[in-house]
Amino acid sequence: MSAVQILALVSGLAGLGATIGATVSNEWRATSRASSVITATWVLQGLWNNCAGNAIGAVHCRPHHTILQLQGYIQACRGLMIAAICLGFFGSIFALVGMKCTKIGGSDGSKAKIACLAGVNFVLSGLCSLTACSLYAHRITTEFFDPMFVAQKYELGAALFIGWAGSVLCIIGGGMLCFSIAGSFTKSHNRSSYTYRGAASRSHLSSHPPRGQVTKAASQRAPPEYGDLPQIQNFDKNAYV
Repeated sequence: MSAVQILALVSGLAGLGATIGATVSNEWRATSRASSVITATWVLQGLWNNCAGNAIGAVHCRPHHTILQLQGYIQACRGLMIAAICLGFFGSIFALVGMKCTKIGGSDGSKAKIACLAGVNFVLSGLCSLTACSLYAHRITTEFFDPMFVAQKYELGAALFIGWAGSVLCIIGGGMLCFSIAGSFTKSHNRSSYTYRGAASRSHLSSHPPRGQVTKAASQRAPPEYGDLPQIQNFDKNAYV
């Protein structure tokens, strides 16, 4: 199970790195690149900046003016991606503490609970990132295929695919962590149940010895002495006359 936990940690860390890369990227959506060298050939937009580049490699970016004027789906994607990063970070810390190959975290039961918490954090991180990228992609595709939309149309950027890949890695890592501790809980439950039955059987044996032992002990018991017999009061035969 230690190898499974190590693989889960690596998967979660890779997903966290991909999530951070997608969050800071400026290529959430992009226009198709034209062949003109004189004018700007493409426009890139991310969660934080708007960028324009040309064929000779010059790229100019400027941040969004104000949060209050941003569209609602961009603000929602910002919050979801930040939440995904925070959950993935805490999931990584909990995974390091709860792994069997580490010497911190206390007993096996405590480490199993911490590892389970790490798995839940990784899964939630992946779900947040998946939701944000899917929401942004849905907005792009809706505008692109809408015949009544006359403004600039964009295509899916590379950051969306990076975010999807990171979310899948986080979900896989969290699921593997939860699976790795399922055997530990089962073994501890079986051990506690066996101990309880053993204690009950010992107490039963101590209070109620087998029938053969009772018969043998009764047969080997010494006869009572004459002085130990109960005193019987002797009456004369004319006592009742």
